[in-house]
Formats: sequence, C-alpha cells, structure tokens
Amino acid sequence: MSGGFEHASILVLGSGTSVGVPMIGCRCRVCTSSDPRDKRLRPSVLLRLGEKRILIDTSPDFRYQALRYGIERLDAILYTHSHADHILGLDDVRPFNFMQRHDIPIYTSAESLEVIERTFQYVFDASPTQSSRPRLTPHIFDDRSMDVAGVPILPVRICHGHGTVYGFKFGDCAYLTDHSEIPPESQEKLTGLDVLFLDALRHNPHPTHSTVEESLRTVERLKPKRAYFTHISHDLLHAAVEAQLPSNVHIAYDGLEIPIEQAGLGCV
Repeated sequence: MSGGFEHASILVLGSGTSVGVPMIGCRCRVCTSSDPRDKRLRPSVLLRLGEKRILIDTSPDFRYQALRYGIERLDAILYTHSHADHILGLDDVRPFNFMQRHDIPIYTSAESLEVIERTFQYVFDASPTQSSRPRLTPHIFDDRSMDVAGVPILPVRICHGHGTVYGFKFGDCAYLTDHSEIPPESQEKLTGLDVLFLDALRHNPHPTHSTVEESLRTVERLKPKRAYFTHISHDLLHAAVEAQLPSNVHIAYDGLEIPIEQAGLGCV
C-alpha cells in the first residue's frame, strides 16, 4: 500500500430512521423542533477521501442529499443491507453515470444483492431499452478486506434482530448502522478506533436496534476516541441527549462532516 489522501472525512448525509424526522403526521416536540439537527433524512454517509467519493447506502432521500451536499461524483457504493431505507434511492445514481460515462461499482452481500436485483429488476435486465437506467457493476463481498476504488475496506458482520447486516471499517474508522448486537468476533475488529458510528435508535428497547444506553456500553467496551450515534428516531431531542453524553460521544446530525486520520486509507 502506498500513497494517501490530502483530505479525508466522513460526511453524514442522513442520520434518521426509516421514516425520517419529522415523521409524517407527527406533532411531537422533536418533529416540530426548530433545531436543524433534529431534521433527519434516511441513513447514509459519504466518504470523502481526496478526490474519491464512496457512498454507503442509497437512501430514499439520496437525490436530495446529493443536491444538498454538492455530490458530483461517485466512485463506488457500499450497501449495509437491503432494507428499503437503505436501497430505494438507487435509481438516482443515473446522473452520475451520465457525467462519469462509465458503470459504478456496487458492493453488497449475496443476500442483499438478490433483494436489490429483485427490487430493481429493470436495472439488471439485459434486454434493450429506450429508457435510461443505472449502470452498475455488482461485487459480492464476504468477511475479507476488499479494494474499493483503491481504498481497503473491511466488511464487519453485525446482527439486525434475526437478520445479518454489515458495517464497514476503513482505516481507523468504522460505520455501523441498524444493529441490535455486535458479535464478539466483530467487536475484536472494532476495538480502539479513532471514529466509530453506532446505531442508537432511542431510549426504549427495540428488537432490531441498539438503544442509546446499549450503544454507550458498546463505547465503553470498544473504547473509540470518538463515537457518533446515528439512525436516530423522533424520540430523541438532539440538544437534550447530546448534553448528557460523555465528551467523546456525540449524536450525529445531517451535514456533520468529521475529519479522519489517513492511516490505512492510502491507495492500494
């Protein structure tokens, strides 16, 4: 491995749940909050690594996220899993094909790719069409490190209720969302990082998501220098929760950009 990136950061495109915040029809204090940090699009982040742009998940809000944050290039897309709030913006990849004039690689588990291909059957249909459709090159990953646009990225298996999803470790950072449990073998890969994203849906227990309190215990075990909680529901008022967290733990919010160390992010 050689080289590196002059600038490296994680940009939070969306920090909300599957229904977003505010939720349709809700008048609770979070959904009516004037704090912009309480406005949460569906969950996704963008890795900005020099000129490289690696997207994690295409949420239903991806078009708006791309316009809002000036995303003009995509070098690769990683998928954590195939639930609707993580894949339904896939068709909005088309403008990047137009601009870049080549296919965009997507990286996913075999199980998730099956769902994506079924959901977006027209995208993967090889028959001629007069309409445009996303041009993608699928890659199936397992538990081994992979080269994504010249960046070494390690998929990390985690539990989403009875289902399996993947977080991603890159350099000294990792992004996890939608998890209820982190298996011991995965915890070993996530110990002592600089930046760690964790699911923290709300305070009350949930069968498929981690709570704020459970994620705080995860931080105590894994000891990252900085932790950011995401996939936040309308049960959590940003300012109130943030004020109660340890100094190295934060509630992520849309538009948050986190500078990261370049160690381990050099070009493969």
